Amino acid sequence: MTKALALLAILAATPLAAQEATAAPGDETGSGAEATDGIFPEERPDTLDGLKWEKRVLVVFADSPNDPSFRRQMTALRERPLPLLDRDVVVFTDTEPDGDSGLRRTFRPRGFMLVLVGKDGQIKLRKPFPWDVRELSNSIDKTPLRQQEIRDAQGERSQGVVPE
Repeated sequence: MTKALALLAILAATPLAAQEATAAPGDETGSGAEATDGIFPEERPDTLDGLKWEKRVLVVFADSPNDPSFRRQMTALRERPLPLLDRDVVVFTDTEPDGDSGLRRTFRPRGFMLVLVGKDGQIKLRKPFPWDVRELSNSIDKTPLRQQEIRDAQGERSQGVVPE
């Protein structure tokens, strides 16, 4: 009986593995673990200074991990990680209102709050309700630094240089 269960487990995992392996680059609906590596780090820093000019930071605050807005936001982010990856976004969460984290001291959230910090370290967006990935991507794409990144990438492609 255990061989049958093991075979069933392998067969059940195979379509997912095949789907992840064949997902096209830039596929916005892919959700393979490799796509989220680095986007949702386990540890949260006290300050964002070390990420300046390297990453855009999205901080999602709530008073509890069970907050419906928090859950809705995190589901939306995890379902479509590739647009975040393409825009150099890293996501930190803080669901401990009684904690004294550096991010809480910096942004002073009350209840659910979403904060987008640009690579320049400036707050680009602050929302008291969830935003979907498309809205976040559009907001990022309107910033001057992102516009320059897009122009630079287009220039590299026209010269036959493939970005890393």
